[in-house]
Amino acid sequence: MITLKIDGIEVQVPEETTVLKAAEKVGVWIPTMCHNDLFEPYAVCRLCSVEVVRGKRSRVVTACNYPVSEGIEVLTDSENIRWIRKFLMELILSRWPNVKVVKEMAEKLNVGKPRYESLEKDEAEDACILCGQCVNVCREVVQANVIGFSYRGIKREVVLPLGEQSDKCIVCGACALVCPTGHIKMVIEDYKGKKPEFTLGPKTSIYVPTMQGIPRVPVIDAESCIHFKTGGCEVCAKVCEPHAVNYDMKDEIVEIDVGQILLSTGYDIFDASKMTQFGYGRLNDVYSSLEFEMMLSSMGPTSGKVLTKDGKEPRSIGIVHCVGSRDTNHHPYCSRVCCMYALKFAHLVCDRTDAEIYQFYIDMRAFGKGYEEFYVRILDEGVKVIRGKVAEVSEVTSSGEYKNQLIIRCEDTLAGKILEVPVDMVILCNAIEPRKDIDAVRRLFSISKSPDGFFLERHPKLDPTSTMSDGIYIAGCAQGPKDIPDTVAQASSAAARILSYISKGEVEIDPVRAWIDDKYCAGCRICNNLCPYTAIDFIEEKKISQINDVLCKGCGTCVAACPASAITGKGFSDAQIVAELEGLLAI
Repeated sequence: MITLKIDGIEVQVPEETTVLKAAEKVGVWIPTMCHNDLFEPYAVCRLCSVEVVRGKRSRVVTACNYPVSEGIEVLTDSENIRWIRKFLMELILSRWPNVKVVKEMAEKLNVGKPRYESLEKDEAEDACILCGQCVNVCREVVQANVIGFSYRGIKREVVLPLGEQSDKCIVCGACALVCPTGHIKMVIEDYKGKKPEFTLGPKTSIYVPTMQGIPRVPVIDAESCIHFKTGGCEVCAKVCEPHAVNYDMKDEIVEIDVGQILLSTGYDIFDASKMTQFGYGRLNDVYSSLEFEMMLSSMGPTSGKVLTKDGKEPRSIGIVHCVGSRDTNHHPYCSRVCCMYALKFAHLVCDRTDAEIYQFYIDMRAFGKGYEEFYVRILDEGVKVIRGKVAEVSEVTSSGEYKNQLIIRCEDTLAGKILEVPVDMVILCNAIEPRKDIDAVRRLFSISKSPDGFFLERHPKLDPTSTMSDGIYIAGCAQGPKDIPDTVAQASSAAARILSYISKGEVEIDPVRAWIDDKYCAGCRICNNLCPYTAIDFIEEKKISQINDVLCKGCGTCVAACPASAITGKGFSDAQIVAELEGLLAI
């Protein structure tokens, strides 16, 4: 450890610590406009100049890159230092008089109107002040080396190689992040024709997928992470105290033996771009339900504020129910949750904005406990509820009162009128639909699916948790659309069923099973391909098929298909049936 004094305050710091960091430790402020902890400091602004005294010798150094040494005394507010900083600040202010960070720093240093007139004055509010932070972060952190300095002295400027866009630029946004004036901006392209989910705001490459998830740990998106593109950055690994970031980890498949499985695969939402009349992916400010949910989140891109694409608070919002639900062209079933989360959206928008809210519905299905009361509360809050299916969402391009607004056309079936409602934002309540990989999962676990595409339960009322395959259970939207209370109830039921079998230690199976008589089996393998439960295996040594009693459900498919009549149902053999008939006839 090194011992030194800063403005008379004694402090101990590790070797190689800079004067700037040592001063921060004791709470002494040293001004700087070019320093950043992400990269090596090089003191281009010189505002961090301090006076270092060793014995009788005194010298002026820059605090951001000057390492401390034993016994020195640092003066950060001497008369000499104040004059140097004032002189430098006047030069900076004379060249960039309207930049916010420059004016704020001048105010802190008590610098008013500069005495000098710059020959290269830039009066833009977002002018480049040549701090070099963008150059350093691109070179040292990103390691793309796309941005650099050109010329010297007063003609110096930050440029791209040869003044043209380079293919080496990975559009990571690091330069825009460290730019103190906003001179470098990340410009989002017009997303007409694209999914609006990519325009709600910046997303980092390391994030927590679900804040309610357990364990709540972050993940790295390798496709957008700077390190996986250039080999640089590694900032997250440097700041992680437990050293939990490992860039060398690979995806792996782990095989474990289990006795019971609970399938809770979740759901997908309907792609509203298939219904072109709503303008999703084509018109500005048309969002899906999950995208708007992201916007409402305090950790979302807008920090929970309801904003349009141009950053303004909407004056009116239209919420469209049943997008893809109760539609024979897409999904004929009801998605159940749409009505209530649409009412929740209206309530939150009322709480955060002064916007007029319109709900366009077919039938309001407030079926749960307290749901009808919540519906009444929304009506009391002034939400306008219109019963009628939306025909079209279009954009007003001509001049007039509603220019650049969205127009929702629908029929109010209660009033018997055709309406055109101008709004600034449209929220689509997308249908809940099965996951895209549901067929692969179904085949993997030998279970069935219902006509709506979701997993089929053993019985819709008496046994909604289990499937026709013993030990395979389903819960949540894997079985069908449902809200959170129903999902929790079904998941608890499935967990209880699983625990009950574990506590028994032994499992009883139904006696109804198929049986193969080895004497008559010709090894044709017809039954192997027909068994829906994959309960029949072919024994190569004996050239015959054999049934696994645990997997067999006694459905009789193999019994009916066997050309040699080698397969019979246990308890239902021909001899047993004939004996039963003889007994009946004898009576």
